[in-house]
Amino acid sequence: MRRTQVSMAGWVLCVTLVLAALAGAQGQSYQAFQQKHVDNPRTRLPARNYCNTMMARRGMTRPVCKFTNTFVHAPGMTVARACSRTPDGQGYYTTPNRLSVTICRLSGGSPRPPCRYRIAQTVQHYVRVGCRGGRPVHLQNTIP
Repeated sequence: MRRTQVSMAGWVLCVTLVLAALAGAQGQSYQAFQQKHVDNPRTRLPARNYCNTMMARRGMTRPVCKFTNTFVHAPGMTVARACSRTPDGQGYYTTPNRLSVTICRLSGGSPRPPCRYRIAQTVQHYVRVGCRGGRPVHLQNTIP
């Protein structure tokens, strides 16, 4: 009986690891990038409600509050132009032009819902991304 319990525990661990790997791979897709970071044209909301509404709509408030997120107000293919450029020393690509972005930050100390956000800034920045297959899959940061 003990051997069966060990085998079952190993099987459960294996399935858990496979599911975690699949979830990670799913998060690294062009579609996931667009869902998290592209808001074009910028959703018309009052500035005081923008981050709270967008973070909730885009699924970044469950199961925990994402600390910070950047929304790019340009078409996804405009951001994708970065992927055709030469990467920097860390393997990231930068857009050829500055793009309008809104950076949202969690306000308050708890990462547990309910999540409350504020606009840290809305600016024109170059966008630095990680690419796969010629498309952005990760937003690393923005550069003034």
